[in-house]
Formats: sequence, structure tokens, C-alpha cells
Amino acid sequence: MELRARGWWLLCAAAALAACARGDPASKSRSCGEVRQIYGAKGFSLSDVPQAEISGEHLRICPQGYTCCTSEMEENLANRSRAELETALLDSGRALQAMLATQLRGFDDHFQRLLNDSERALQEAFPGAFGELYTQSAKAFRDLYTELRRYYRGANLHLEETLAEFWARLLERLFRQLHPQLLLPDEYLDCLGKQAEALRPFGEAPRELRLRATRAFVAARSFVQGLGVASDVVRKVAQVPLGPECSRAVMKLVYCAHCLGVPGARPCPDYCRNVLKGCLANQADLDAEWRNLLDSMVLITDKFWGPSGAESVIGSVHLWLAEAINALQDNKDTLTAKVIQGCGNPKVNPQGPGPEEKRRRGKLALQEKPPTGTLEKLVSEAKTQLRDAQDFWISLPGTLCSEKIAMSAASDDRCWNGMAKGRYLPEVMGDGLANQINNPEVEVDITKPDMTVRQQIMQLKIMTNRLRSAYNGDDVDFQDASDDGSGSGSGGGCPDDVCGRRVNKKSSSSRTTLTHALPGLSEREGQKSSAASCPQPHPSLLLLLLTLVLSAARPRWR
Repeated sequence: MELRARGWWLLCAAAALAACARGDPASKSRSCGEVRQIYGAKGFSLSDVPQAEISGEHLRICPQGYTCCTSEMEENLANRSRAELETALLDSGRALQAMLATQLRGFDDHFQRLLNDSERALQEAFPGAFGELYTQSAKAFRDLYTELRRYYRGANLHLEETLAEFWARLLERLFRQLHPQLLLPDEYLDCLGKQAEALRPFGEAPRELRLRATRAFVAARSFVQGLGVASDVVRKVAQVPLGPECSRAVMKLVYCAHCLGVPGARPCPDYCRNVLKGCLANQADLDAEWRNLLDSMVLITDKFWGPSGAESVIGSVHLWLAEAINALQDNKDTLTAKVIQGCGNPKVNPQGPGPEEKRRRGKLALQEKPPTGTLEKLVSEAKTQLRDAQDFWISLPGTLCSEKIAMSAASDDRCWNGMAKGRYLPEVMGDGLANQINNPEVEVDITKPDMTVRQQIMQLKIMTNRLRSAYNGDDVDFQDASDDGSGSGSGGGCPDDVCGRRVNKKSSSSRTTLTHALPGLSEREGQKSSAASCPQPHPSLLLLLLTLVLSAARPRWR
């Protein structure tokens, strides 16, 4: 392949020399009027442009035939061609980022609206139905919704532990309210808490909410996080600078035809593709993991439906809470008898009201609201757009050649092949860094991959594994190894007397992994959690370790 490419350029050079020797009209000195127009339109001084063609021995990038370009012009046009390609790359990335950002806002707004509507329904219905049984414990309910929002937005919480802590604290509060005539010291409530799992004071509601909420919230959270990670990857990769060999090749592709007096000749299609495949070789290596991520995001939308789906569960948290309080009131006498049997007879509070003075206000029967169709529409649009974006990285060279570089419509004798007007014979290279070893247009060192791109490939792998775990209902927190430190920070060490005095479970603050925080997670939350976390190892070490772990223990997709 390499010998064939060299033979191709030798053939072109020989043809050009033969033309000069024959005195072809193409070899004679011509006016540089067209070059002056183009050069001036780019904002450069026309005093640089010669009136007629000059000998081209001074050219370092373009073929050294008769030319309308001085050394200064060639340098200026080379810089301009590099800047134009970098701008085109940024524009292509911005279009994809805009799509991902629109999707993120749509889903994020919907999921947050579901949770807000659930809390609003609770605040409207519970006071009238449960009276002081609710109002004196209203803060516990507000705190639960606050924690659910924080979890959804990427805070480092263990959702099952958060729910368990809520039920334990709620039981303490409500048991005291149901028995105002009794003295219930902390030791007695500790005993109550230890028996709660066996007594099931709230019926099946805590278990059902735990099973369904865990699956629903982790699916919603991981999907929206996936959109954020994808956008982040596009933004960072679009900023990867072009190398010097790429800059030379792009100059030759775009402006050398002008310098050689054939400004009307557009680049041959295959020639343009080879140049950009060489320039964007590292970016094309994102393709496999990019596809895996988008496939995983499309698949997890299946978890938005059904009894445990995000649409049903997130907007119905208040229904489970109402069912729980109803069950507690129904089981009050049986529960009290069993608690006394297990924990002993508590002392009577001489200053407390009588047992009949605080009756329950009634039971609450709420109906689940039917879906509005908003999520169904969002998912349909997202699936279409994510599938359309799957080949973004490997289609980028062809897209730029067609839309930005104005290449020729066909590869014939009238297109610019890098040396002259004529056919382009070398074959088109494959995609990715390894396939550029014999690229005839761009010298690519395939042993030196771009580290920014490699880091983003790792981010795609991490997020894909989170999505695959979420598909199975699991919340797997990976250490975020991105170079900008995005994420909510790890949970900090919290004293037992602050984080949960009588909850006999491992505190969520002991978890030290980071999650990819969603836009909008407050800086205060990130600062609090990161300040309390352990010192983090260097990102490059984390990348190496994660690569080994993921390759050795890649979860099976079911």
C-alpha cells in the first residue's frame, strides 16, 4: 500500500514536469487575479499576492510548481485552513451537544415534575386525612422528598438505606403520637426499632416502595446521567487540537489548488476522506464505546414503564406513604400489644393526655393519576435521535467533506487530487487510529493515541456499565475519573448522633464512591461531600485500574 501510494505521487510529479517541458498552457505564467480575490476575502493583505505566477521552490506544503502564493501566503492559508477545520469540528459537536442538552432538559423536567406533583398531592391531602398525625411529622416527609431529589440528581446516597432511615424515624414519631399518655424514652424506642422489621407496622408499603423506587429512580437517574456524559464527551473531544501533520494535509487539501492556479478544482471525494480520516483517527476510536452507551440508553427506556417504572413510581410516592399510615392506624392495637410484649410496659406520662384524646382523623384513599403521554413522546424522540447519532464519530470525515470542504461531486479528471487536477487513485483508509498506518495523505503515529480521547473512551465505558447495572435494577457507583472533577463528591464521615441515632444500618455516609452529578446539583452539596471524602488517587491511576477491572469483570447483558 505504501509503495503504491508513493508510486502514485511520483507519477503525478512526472506528469507535471512533462507538462512544463512541453510548454503546456497550464505551465505558462498566468495572472493571479482569482487568488487575489480569495486571499482578500479571507481578510489578508493583497500586497502579499504577486501579480503573476512565480517559481514555487519556496513552498513547503504545496507542490513546488508555478504558484501564486508566497511563503507568507502559504503560512497564512495553512493557519486559516486549520482554524476553519477546527471551527467545523466545534460546530458539528455543538449540534450534537444541543440535541443531547434538549433531551436532558426534557427528561429532567419531566422526572422532577413527577416528584414535585407527588409531594404537592401529599401536602394537600394528608393534613385533612391524618390531622396532627401528619402535621407533627411533616418535616420527616419533606426530608424524604429532599433526599429523593438529591439521589436523582446524583448525590452520593444509598436509596435503600435512606428509605429505611425514613421509616425508622417515622415509626418513632408516629408511635409517640399514637400513645401520648405513655413515657417512651430513647431506650424503649430503640427496642421498638429492633422489632420493626418483624412487626411490619406499616404493612407492605415500605417493602413495595423500596423495591419499586430503587428500580425506578436508578433507571431515571442513570438515563439522564448518560445524556450528560455523552454531551460532556462530545464537548471535550471537539476541543482536541489538530496535529501539525494534519494541518499540512488540510492546507494541501483546501488551498494548494488556489496556489497552483486551479482554484475551480474541488477536492476529490476519496482524497478529502483520507485527509480527514487521518486527522480524526483518534476520534473515530470512540465509535465502539459510543455505540455501546447509546444502545444502553435506548434499552433502559424500557424500564420507564410498568408497575416499577419511573412514570408510575416517581409520581406515586405519596400513595405508598398514605398506605403506610393507613396500615399503622389499622394495626395500632395489635402493634402496641406486641411492642409491650417484646419491650415491656412503658411508664404512664402523668402530664400527658388520655389515650382517647387524639383519635385518628380517618383513612386516605388516593388514586394514581393516569400517564399524560409526555414521557412516551420524550422516549420516542430520544430513541430516534440517539440511533441517528450512533455513527457520529466514524461519519464525521464524510460529513465534513460534504458540508464544510465543498468537495467535488465525483472523482474524475476535474477534481483536485493534492498534486494537480486529475483522478485520485489511492484507496480510502479504514476508520480509527490503527487503520492509518498507510494513510497516503497524513502521517499518523499509531503508537501515540491522544490521551484526552482515551480518557473519554473510559468515561463512556463507565457510564455504559452504570446503565447496564441500572437495567437490572442495580445502582453501581463507579469512581468518576474525569479530568475536570465533575460529580457530586463522595459522602463524608458523619457522626452517628447526627446521621441517625437509632438506625441500626450502615450509614450511607460510609460510601466513598462518586457519581456523575446532574446539572443543577448545588455547589454546596458537592463541596460538603467532597470536603469530607478521603484523598483521591491520581486520575491516570484510576483509569488504569478501572480498565483492568472492567476488562476482567464486564457484567453480562441480560
